[in-house]
Amino acid sequence: MERNNVSFTPLDYAIIESYKGMLDGLGEYLGNGFELVLHSLENLDCSVVKILNGYHTGRSEGAPITALALEMLSQIKAADDVPYISYFTKNSQGDPLKSTTIAIRGEGNYFVALLCINFYLNTALTEVMDSLVPKDAKHGLNLHEGFSDSVEDIIKNAVELARERIYSDGSISASMKNRKIVEELYEKGIFSLKDSVIRCAELLGISKNTVYLHLRRIGKE
Repeated sequence: MERNNVSFTPLDYAIIESYKGMLDGLGEYLGNGFELVLHSLENLDCSVVKILNGYHTGRSEGAPITALALEMLSQIKAADDVPYISYFTKNSQGDPLKSTTIAIRGEGNYFVALLCINFYLNTALTEVMDSLVPKDAKHGLNLHEGFSDSVEDIIKNAVELARERIYSDGSISASMKNRKIVEELYEKGIFSLKDSVIRCAELLGISKNTVYLHLRRIGKE
């Protein structure tokens, strides 16, 4: 859908702004071999509103859109049902790239932005591996994720992990352990899941009223 000479709405701006934070997360996750560029389609002369690892192309915020990005947008519009396209190309220095252009819709279903991801295939393997190794406690390997398509399994895994941690902590008295487990589950958002109170009570061997009592105390605190 074309959008010519139409001003962006506040919602359009908010949608674009929300993608800026997503770029920061992607940049940290993917590493320095990826250039991430967010283009606003409001003004193509200075379309780059966020860029990470722009040293690959020497671009910075305020740079204009590229002819290739416009070509990819044209192909996405022609496809109509798929808002992205992946391809291999080379930059002006001849470096090989694997790229993806994702078109972002705003209010009224018009395209308002492009998210372009360019992976530099000449990136040294050591640099790629460096992004996969934890550098500090924040990025450590001591976190656990239970992947499941069952809500019941998610609750069970969360209770087991919390119970293991709380019961191994000698500073917590026996009379406080279940309350601490409920507190940890509350902080993780487990009680927003359907039937979580009943299931947690069963797994902990306590009544659901006791779980509710702990939750009320947490709410007051």
